[in-house]
Amino acid sequence: MNLLHANDRPGEYPQSWYAVTANTVAPFPQLNGTQDFDVCVVGAGYTGLSAALHLTEAGLRVAVVEAHRVGFGASGRNGGQLGSGQRKDQQDLEKMAGPDDARKLWQLGEEAKDLVKSLIARHDIDCDLKPGIAWAGPSRSDVRGIHDYAGHLQSVYGYDQIEVMDATAFYRLCPSPDYCGGMLDMGAGHLHPLNYALGLARAARDAGAQIFERSEVTGIEEGRPAAVQTAAGTVRAGHVILACNGYLGRLHPTVAARVMPINNFIAATEPLGDAAEQVLSRDVAIADSRFVINYFRLSADKRLLFGGGETYGYRFPADIAGLVRKPMTEIYPHLKDIRIDYAWGGTLAITVKRLPHLARVGPNILSASGYSGHGVGTATHAGQLCALAVQGETDGFDLFAKLPSPAFPGGAATRAPLLALAMTWFALRDRLGI
Repeated sequence: MNLLHANDRPGEYPQSWYAVTANTVAPFPQLNGTQDFDVCVVGAGYTGLSAALHLTEAGLRVAVVEAHRVGFGASGRNGGQLGSGQRKDQQDLEKMAGPDDARKLWQLGEEAKDLVKSLIARHDIDCDLKPGIAWAGPSRSDVRGIHDYAGHLQSVYGYDQIEVMDATAFYRLCPSPDYCGGMLDMGAGHLHPLNYALGLARAARDAGAQIFERSEVTGIEEGRPAAVQTAAGTVRAGHVILACNGYLGRLHPTVAARVMPINNFIAATEPLGDAAEQVLSRDVAIADSRFVINYFRLSADKRLLFGGGETYGYRFPADIAGLVRKPMTEIYPHLKDIRIDYAWGGTLAITVKRLPHLARVGPNILSASGYSGHGVGTATHAGQLCALAVQGETDGFDLFAKLPSPAFPGGAATRAPLLALAMTWFALRDRLGI
């Protein structure tokens, strides 16, 4: 089954709060016939749109080919959190890559945040960007780990935008009985993810990129030029960038072996009004330290946008609202009877090491994906790094490309069940506090 069609209507956004509150963008045309470009980008999420924008601004002729609509996938459905660093924390990266490369990866993470903020400012993207993400610890040992990590960032990396919080301070920020403390990172931020993607699409279009929607890629013929084929047309291009993330399907088996699609879910409650103070006292986002993370924030109209729950098959569950309500009411028991107005799912992509998978998969074909829930900044930055690599500036791309990226165990038929088994074990550890 193709994930592009497993849970959504062709060419339509899901019925999410994001889609209902999206800024209007006229549909882009379908690809027809054979057209020639310098670069063909497959996928119109953050990676593809960022790559197209940067390449077009550098003077190249760029086509973006999207199966559905711009921002259709994880880029338009996620929690909207713009986090610091990489998905893997710096202490793990120091062990994995050594202190020098870990420092470079930290700097790339900071560049990713700065890139997102600068693109929003430079292109006047209306996406409700706000500062602040708090990391919450559901156990005292989790809180100790968070506080130790905050000290490490401050002492080793000179990162001074963190406020360490004990149980009392964190409860004032996030009045949930589930958390014992944490930290607040005011260098991080949160935004409306679909409006950010739509803003990138406008910027790329205005710079001269040609965006084709409802143009699912059916195959790629390597060569110079490469040929990117859809049902109704073909793009011939000197370079190809695969920016498909969890929706790659069978386009490239080597990438697919290392990048696993999983499903995550978000619910939007009814507007809370003054009762929003009983959820968050400040307009920041929250992410907790569980292996299967809960993440949440308030919307501009004071709804709780709560993300929680994962599945590993093709189909979304029938009752997404019920799935998300369970962890939401564990965090906020007083919301057990709150009305949920919107609930939706999306497919993201993870890697074994929880680091993005950037790779040269052909003489003139690059791939970037596998952001593991850290994609708002990392995917935008990966698109820029791909654009630079096409132009011969490869340092940032090569640093990610040399990181270990093992294949998931098992073949296509067994790796999803194996992942589900592993995730069940980690979820049990979360519940037992071990």
